[in-house]
Amino acid sequence: MVPNNILVVEPKPHKMNPWRRNGRAVVAKVRANGDVRQSIDRAISLLGGLSHVFGRGDKVLVKPNFNSPDPFPASTDIPFLRAVIEMLLETGAKVTIGESSGGIWRPSRNVFRKKGAYELARDLKVELIPFEDRPDEWVRIKINGDYLKEVTMPRSAYEADKLVYLPCLKTHRLARYSGALKLAFGFVHPGERRGYHFSHLEEKLAEVSLCWQPDLIIMDGRKTFITGGPDSGETVEPRLILASGDLIAIDVEAVKVILGYRAKNRLPSEPWKLTPITTALKHGLGADRDAYIVIGETDKKN
Repeated sequence: MVPNNILVVEPKPHKMNPWRRNGRAVVAKVRANGDVRQSIDRAISLLGGLSHVFGRGDKVLVKPNFNSPDPFPASTDIPFLRAVIEMLLETGAKVTIGESSGGIWRPSRNVFRKKGAYELARDLKVELIPFEDRPDEWVRIKINGDYLKEVTMPRSAYEADKLVYLPCLKTHRLARYSGALKLAFGFVHPGERRGYHFSHLEEKLAEVSLCWQPDLIIMDGRKTFITGGPDSGETVEPRLILASGDLIAIDVEAVKVILGYRAKNRLPSEPWKLTPITTALKHGLGADRDAYIVIGETDKKN
């Protein structure tokens, strides 16, 4: 159930994507080597470095994918999460980890425990929030979507100075693809999520991002599901890490990675035809095909 009498607010102001070159959004794409932190650092350096956006005292909420306790790529790899948080802490930012798991795996604290997230948070001295455990955690955000007019979202994310998304790269049995746009679905109050599945799920997945947009997205594509998902599927190893501030551009490039493999999934042959992408474009949530560039190392297969 969604709580009653919660604060109704406007969407967070739409910020200009800070990771741009010559007026175009940037997607950094690097080959991951054995050291995950070095690989992440290379991708961020190609964008311009964390200090370009994050600094001392910034309240940063990091959103991993802990939809289920299943191993990466079903959920965020703990060493990957550790590396990102360590890098943010080194800028002087105050970091919080927040997430709410999928329905059949909740309560989220059980997923956190199985993943080792509590130990990580203690080691790094950061807060870890299972959103649904806090009755006063929610705000209702008014948006002008075609299918969603209001969305109940976590207050801790709404009040954060900066947001960092850490999506996995994978297919999804219901949504076809799960990446940066889909990651925001984990913010939605559990009492609303089930109803979203009854009709126009893919459009609603995109419209959730009308509430706010992330300051940075770092996608772990070292492994990916090219069938199934979100918790299991046929796994390949593209060995890639992608980074961007643009929800659409990074998802388009990620879908291209999956399409580089022969697999029986429900993805269209052209990423721009994927419904969350077309919906996000309609609402101005990211760059069109001529408004972004990809820099860095690229996998020959893709």
